[in-house]
This record gives sequence, C-alpha cells and structure tokens, in this order.
Amino acid sequence: MPLSKNEKVELLKRTALFRECTKAQLIEVALCADEREAPEGDRLTEEGRRGREFFILVEGAVAVRRGGRKLAELGAGDSFGEIAILTYKPRTATVTAIAPVRLLVISDRAFRRVVETTPRIALNVLRSVAQRLEHDARS
Repeated sequence: MPLSKNEKVELLKRTALFRECTKAQLIEVALCADEREAPEGDRLTEEGRRGREFFILVEGAVAVRRGGRKLAELGAGDSFGEIAILTYKPRTATVTAIAPVRLLVISDRAFRRVVETTPRIALNVLRSVAQRLEHDARS
C-alpha cells in the first residue's frame, strides 16, 4: 500500500537532512518523493559512482560498505545518499539490501525543482548539514 503524504512527511521530518524544515516545506519535498522496492541483494548505491538519489528506508535493511569493509547496517527510518542530492560527488559507500526493502526516494533533479520553487528549504537543509558537520568535528 502506497505511503500517504502525511506518512512521507513523518519520514522526512525524522531525517537529519530535513529536520529543520517546516511542515509546509516537508509537504513540498514529500510531493516529489517516490516509492521504490528492491529485493535482497540489490545494490542501491555503489562506492565511487555518481549518485542521483537520497533514500529513506521504509521497511527492510541495508548494509553500508566502504572499501569492502562493512561500516553499518541501516533499518526502517534510516536514510542515506544525502550527498548525492547536494553535490555531484561520487558515492562514498556501497549500500546493498540485506533483506527486501521499501524506500522513499528523492532524485537530485526533483530536489532541485523543489528548492527552486521554495528556496527556504535550501537554507534549512544547509542548516542541518552545518549542524552535522559541527557535531562530526567535535567527535
């Protein structure tokens, strides 16, 4: 069963990337987010390749690897790929489904369209990124 707009908003609100956005801004982002399913074993991102999507796990689990070394496992509510919708940099890790997954996906193109029509979203996203960088620098 497809996610409702409100369910998408709730998922987005829990991500670090969109935490600073207002409900109205989250609705704008939710409207551009698509749902996707992938089977166990499917590679969602590949280290070194350019990415074009940001993912939020709705159901299932993924393994995150860099240089073949497992860094983490992510589950429902977790997100990955934010660098892809903010920059043109290659993926920093390979993410593989370790169980069937259901995902909310935002493409870089869709995200740019939303930011062009609602520029304040970009400011709130930048605030979230700055907070994350500040936190990482302290750790």
